[in-house]
Amino acid sequence: MATPIKRIEKDFLLKTIYDEKLPLRYWYNRREYMLTVDRPIKEELYLKPDRPVEGLRLKKKMDLMFDYRGRIMSFSVKVTALKDPIIITNVPETLFRNLARSYSRVNTPPDLQVQLNFLGDRYALSYPKLSEYEAESLSDFIQQVDPKNFSGLIAQLAQWIKKNASGYKLVIFKDVKPTAIEERILAETGRAFFLPSTLAKLPQTDPYPKKRLITEEMFLRYLESTGVGENYLTETMTRFIKSKFDAGILSDLWIPILFQEYVIGYVHAWINNQGIPSPPPFSFSTVAILYQFASVFAFSLKLNGYFESGKLKNKAIDGKVIDISASGLLFAYPHSSLSSALLPDSELEIKLLAPNRTVHAHAKIVRQFKDSSMGYFGCRFLDMAPEDVRFLFECIYGKPLTDSDAAFLAGEV
Repeated sequence: MATPIKRIEKDFLLKTIYDEKLPLRYWYNRREYMLTVDRPIKEELYLKPDRPVEGLRLKKKMDLMFDYRGRIMSFSVKVTALKDPIIITNVPETLFRNLARSYSRVNTPPDLQVQLNFLGDRYALSYPKLSEYEAESLSDFIQQVDPKNFSGLIAQLAQWIKKNASGYKLVIFKDVKPTAIEERILAETGRAFFLPSTLAKLPQTDPYPKKRLITEEMFLRYLESTGVGENYLTETMTRFIKSKFDAGILSDLWIPILFQEYVIGYVHAWINNQGIPSPPPFSFSTVAILYQFASVFAFSLKLNGYFESGKLKNKAIDGKVIDISASGLLFAYPHSSLSSALLPDSELEIKLLAPNRTVHAHAKIVRQFKDSSMGYFGCRFLDMAPEDVRFLFECIYGKPLTDSDAAFLAGEV
């Protein structure tokens, strides 16, 4: 993965590039160029190429790579002036060590066509949607019950509640919208509202690697977003928790039911003061168990066709490829129900059509970002055959892939 270099080390490396005349590799229009820094680096970078860079123009972004003591470094600059043979650019704000992508990206050659096809099931649904989504795999819990047996799953939940809680409620946001405070913050964050004791506070931290809990800080920020004044946040939270205690609730837990990037509902379990004796307060193990149930419950809904009407057709993606490398590509797609379903970890079928060869591969979306009109998706090739990698390298960079090139570009010098 690309690691930003600290400022002091960056300044040292930039000075070293000039002092030692380290060659900077640059690919443009299927040609490889070697550049060196022509004068001490101050407010601008003066680059001298080994031969004229044909077609280079002002404001063009240049992605440069160099080898320093066996480590591959990279940075990006923008052309500010051209004084033959010198290329003048800005000084890079950041240098990176060991790129996550192994090869420098370049503009897609005009005779290389790229076709993208969506793999897997994605949906456009009317449930609350999370702005950030991370896929989770089902646990061993699924082995304990047949996910297609919907009634059996509910019966298992009821049996667990009977032993460990006073009651529960299962809500799907189909005909109802989130209205209660717990429902709204749960729908916004995709995390659980967990109050082990109504005589205490919300958790201060979240111990889970993949964050699951609404912490006290998150709850206070939510109250602030609803218009509660900063001076009244703690008081409002205290009154909110006390109201639960006054209603006889001793321990409270609201678990979101997540399906892909949607919050489709929740499981609410509670312990009150009416049982003699009352069950022990909910713990982190309780959270884990109900999260498992919620995951299997969502999977069961999918198996039983609950989301079928919202399934997107598996069709070709008419995306605009921005740039490409021998290890991945970046494409853009207008905002739509399809682009909203293209999430990190989504897999695509890639077809690269050159005049004399077609390359087939799978790719995974590893990063995404967006502007006002387009979504941008960075993809990494997954299973490209070695001979296809070599062909694609020559097609993109205009030269054969040598062993030393492969070692340099993979950061394994």
